Amino acid sequence: MQRLLDFLLSFFALIILSPLLVPIILLLKFTGEGEIFYIQERVGINGKVFGLYKFATMLKNSPNIGSGNLTIKDDPRVLPIGKLLRKSKINELPQLLNIFMGHMSIVGPRPMIKETYKHYPEEAQKILNTVRPGLTGVGSIIFRDEEKFLANNENPVEFYNSIIIPYKSDLEIWYVKNNSILLYLKIIFVTAWVVLFSKSNISRKLLSDIPPKPINLK
Repeated sequence: MQRLLDFLLSFFALIILSPLLVPIILLLKFTGEGEIFYIQERVGINGKVFGLYKFATMLKNSPNIGSGNLTIKDDPRVLPIGKLLRKSKINELPQLLNIFMGHMSIVGPRPMIKETYKHYPEEAQKILNTVRPGLTGVGSIIFRDEEKFLANNENPVEFYNSIIIPYKSDLEIWYVKNNSILLYLKIIFVTAWVVLFSKSNISRKLLSDIPPKPINLK
């Protein structure tokens, strides 16, 4: 049922959003470094690697500059138009293609790069590998401003690996264990709501039984 919803929703979303997506494609093509999509290897269902699509928002060589695969607040590697695309989350919309092709679901654990994936406990990997990764999910909602958590840390990579990853793991495992069509629809609604009202605390009200934040993140 969820795969059918993913297919139908992604198909209609691509059609409905085409008046937005096409101008962005043209704008990216003729500005910045001329790149439209950034395709990054991510770990998907059953541990299989796939190419995740995003609009290009950073310098081509950004993984080898500065904080590597982590993006921090006011990151100098982000292109001017990239700031707007990232803030509005529009840069994530090309993942509708991944959903349409079956690599991803609209809702699920965020697909991880191999470097991040290896920091998850083996038991967590086994659980997360049983579902398709998602365009949005509990972890994505709670960490929608992840860059702010990293901004004031002297060692953002260490903070991410030791504090953020364990909590993300707990959140994503919670989702897998409680997965249902109702939760699927609820997370889609909450995602849309927090995009429109970024300071809203609705996630804590509608997803009240998720694992609590560790003290380091409060």
